[in-house]
Amino acid sequence: MPTSSASTTDASAKPTAASGGVQSLERAFDLLERMADAGGEVGLSELSAASGLPLPTIHRLMRTLVACGYVRQQPNRRYSLGPRLIRLGESASRLLGTWARPYLARLVEETGETANMALLDGDEIVYVAQVPSKHSMRMFTEVGRRVLPHSTGVGKALLAHTPAEEVRALLARTGMPAATEKTITTPEGFLEALEQVRKSGYAVDDNEQEIGVRCLAVSVPNSPTAAAISISGPAGRVTEAVAESFVPILQGVAAELSVALQSQSPA
Repeated sequence: MPTSSASTTDASAKPTAASGGVQSLERAFDLLERMADAGGEVGLSELSAASGLPLPTIHRLMRTLVACGYVRQQPNRRYSLGPRLIRLGESASRLLGTWARPYLARLVEETGETANMALLDGDEIVYVAQVPSKHSMRMFTEVGRRVLPHSTGVGKALLAHTPAEEVRALLARTGMPAATEKTITTPEGFLEALEQVRKSGYAVDDNEQEIGVRCLAVSVPNSPTAAAISISGPAGRVTEAVAESFVPILQGVAAELSVALQSQSPA
């Protein structure tokens, strides 16, 4: 690691009064978060405008992150998230799934259907935990599976409060392929579905990812990373009628899971 970046005499490495943390670390993680929000690749001027930090400070921090492998400098001089973050993210996802399993198990106990937890990873939905139903006819989603947000209940739940222009940009990057004949395949249709999620407080995948399967999903409020939980089962069991009783259960478990996940974060 370059000594100029790690030097304790650097003003950016002073403890912050607000948190008792180290300012240079807080700034470095803030830059990584901003890079992720921007799609994973940015220029120094963009980071300076977004963060309010002077260019020399950003340059020092980015140089250190590049040396550590957490950021890469592209041939066009822009910076992208680096490969060492993948290992950290995979480990964190496994832990998140472990913490979530008792809550998903309670969902299965109270609804009888398979319970899932998913995250928004870049432009994709990734399933990080599942507890299967005890029914002989049940739904299985492989943990680690990645799908596009527009065809899933968890995708709708995760994007419901994202600004419309950001949703349109995401859909433009991923496209909107039809998984089934009921998949929403237009940005306007998906934005209308997100408006319905905001009104009702939950999302529905009605045979949109797989014919015969219906899912109900809610976001995990104030989660350290954007997360959603869902229950899924045969469309004949997960009907509109049972949603009235299942959704409050989902919302209650999501609120409890939120508290548990926040307690795992440093104060």
